Amino acid sequence: MSAAAQGSPTLVDTVLDIDHYIDGRTGVVGSTERADVYNPATGRVTGRVALATEADTDTAVAAAAAAFRGWAATPAHVRARVMFRFRDLVEQHTDRLAALITAEHGKVLSDAKGEVIRGLEVVEFACGIPQMLKGDFSENVGRAVDGLSFRQPLGVVAGISPFNFPAMVPMWMFPVALACGNTFVMKPSEKDPTLSVELARLLTAAGLPDGVFNVVHGGKTAVDALLEHPDVAAISFVGSTPVAEYIHRTASANGKRVQALGGAKNHMVIMPDADMDQAVSALMGAAYGSAGERCMAISVAVPVGEATAVELRRRLVEALADLKVGPGDEPDVEMGPLVSCVHRDKVASYLEVGLEEGAELVVDGRTGLRSDLEDGFFLGGSLFDHVTPSMRIYREEIFGPVLSIVRVPSFEDALRLVNEHEFGNGTAIFTADGNTARTYLAEVEVGMVGINVPIPVPMAFHSFGGWKRSLFGDHHVHGPEGVRFYTRNKTATTRWPNDTQVRNNYSMPTHE
Repeated sequence: MSAAAQGSPTLVDTVLDIDHYIDGRTGVVGSTERADVYNPATGRVTGRVALATEADTDTAVAAAAAAFRGWAATPAHVRARVMFRFRDLVEQHTDRLAALITAEHGKVLSDAKGEVIRGLEVVEFACGIPQMLKGDFSENVGRAVDGLSFRQPLGVVAGISPFNFPAMVPMWMFPVALACGNTFVMKPSEKDPTLSVELARLLTAAGLPDGVFNVVHGGKTAVDALLEHPDVAAISFVGSTPVAEYIHRTASANGKRVQALGGAKNHMVIMPDADMDQAVSALMGAAYGSAGERCMAISVAVPVGEATAVELRRRLVEALADLKVGPGDEPDVEMGPLVSCVHRDKVASYLEVGLEEGAELVVDGRTGLRSDLEDGFFLGGSLFDHVTPSMRIYREEIFGPVLSIVRVPSFEDALRLVNEHEFGNGTAIFTADGNTARTYLAEVEVGMVGINVPIPVPMAFHSFGGWKRSLFGDHHVHGPEGVRFYTRNKTATTRWPNDTQVRNNYSMPTHE
C-alpha cells in the first residue's frame, strides 16, 4: 500500500488554503496551524485548512454579536427575502457544490447533488418564517386588558457539523436560525471544510449583512471555545454519541440551549411477506450508499424467519458482486471511498472484530477492489451473517459499508431486538401487511420510522431526530422544532390607562 494510502501527504501542484469566514470575508485571524485536507479517492492533499485558536473563535463570536441587534430588528419578511435569494443561488451552483463535496468527502456526484437538494428543502422551509413566527393575541383577558405572546431570537448561536454531510447538515441548522433573527457561527468538520465557506459566500451574495453568518475551522479548541463562550446562546451538533454527550453536558453546564444528535445503529426488519426485490434494492442503497457514512444508514438487516434470511442473504451476495466502487466523479460508480485513511482503517478493523466474535464474514470488502484504487481510502461493501446482539459489530456504530444480518424467528423478536438497542435514531420495516406495519410504527422506540422506506429522513417541514442515546436535548432539528429551538417565547399583558381611578391592589392579579 502506498504512502498516501497510509495517510502521509502526497502534494499535488495546487494546494489551496482554506481560511475562516468572519464578518463577511475570508482570512486568517491569528491562527497559524493548519491541517491537511485530502481527496479521498486519490489520497492526495488538496488543501490546508486553518485551525482556529480560542482567540479566532472569539473574533467570530464578536462579529456575530455585533451584527445581532440589527439583524434581529430586520422584519421577518425581509429576512425571508434573503433566504429566497440564497436558495436561488444555491440552486444555480448545485453542480459546482456537489463537485466540491465529492472532491473532499468522496461520495458519488449524484449523492452529493442529492445532499445539496435536501439541504435546500430546509432553506425553502425557512423562507416561510413570517408565518411560523406569528404570535397569539387574546383580547379582553380582563376588563380592558389584553394578552399576547410571540417568539424572539436567542442571539448568537453556533453549529458544529460532521464530515459526512458538509452541505446538508449545516443547512439543517443555519437557515432556520438566521430566518428567526439569530446570528450564527458555523464550525464544520476539518476533513471537508470548503462547503461551509462556499455557502457563506453565497449568503453574502444574497444580501446577508456582514457578521450575521461566520465560519471558523478547527478541532476541539474551536469547539470548546464555542461551548464555553458567554455570548453563545445555543449549540446545534450532529456527530457521534460520545461527542454529542460531551457537547450536551459541557454546553448545558455553561447555560446554553443544546440540540446534540448522536450515533445510530439503524435496523431494517424484513417480513416474510415483503417484496424481496424492493427490500434488497432498498437495503443496498441504505447500507452502502455514501460508503455507509450516514447517521441514517441501515447497518442491521433483521430477516424474520429462516426462509427470509436465506433468501435475503443470497440476493445481497449477488448484489454486492455487482457493486461498482471507485472515485465518486466517475460515471456509473455507486460507492466512493471513505473520508480518510484513519476512518477507513477503523472500519476495516471491525471486520476482524466480527470474525473474532464468531460472526460469518460472507463478503469481505477488503478484497476484490480495482488495482488502481490503492492510493485512495477505499473499502468495498462487507456483509456479516449470524450476528448476535452481544457482538461489538452489532452494538457499536461502525459508520462504514458494513451490513450485519441478525436472524430472528418472529415479528415480536424483531421488535424487541430494535427496542433493546441503546440507539434509537432510524428504523425501517418492509412488509405487505398494514397491521404489522402499524403495530411496528406504534411500538418501536425509535425517532424516525420508514414503512417500506429504507431511509426515513423527514421532509424539512417536519423535524429530524432520534430517541434514546441518539439525541441529547429536547429539540429535534429543522421543521417546527427547529423554530422553537432557535427562539424563545415572550408573553405580555397590556392595559392602557383611562380616567378610572386605580387603587393599590396587593392580591394576585386575576384580571377580574
